[in-house]
Amino acid sequence: MNTAIYDRLVDLARNAKLAAYSDIAPLAGLSMDDEDDRKKMSDLLEEIVRHEHAAKRPMLTALVVHHGDDNNPGEGFFAIATTLGLFSGSRAPLKRLEFWVGQVTQVYNHWKNK
Repeated sequence: MNTAIYDRLVDLARNAKLAAYSDIAPLAGLSMDDEDDRKKMSDLLEEIVRHEHAAKRPMLTALVVHHGDDNNPGEGFFAIATTLGLFSGSRAPLKRLEFWVGQVTQVYNHWKNK
């Protein structure tokens, strides 16, 4: 697991903040302008989600969002949530928003006093 990214996400959680993929990617020497790097970033975030899920914690990667366009997480966030049985896989925007906001809230609550 990439500890630089993990540590940054924990810091974001403790401070109740979000970050863009483009802010997180350089911690692993990646650029979101590069298609291969975007895939690598997705893999790194999935590894963190699986780690957190195994530890029975909420999806720490919910704190990583697209910059500017919609400020929502990417498709990989919902795909892994569905794979892990945390989300129904719905394409309905409101269902996706409710799930994401719920995860962000759970992450903030989990990490706020740690």
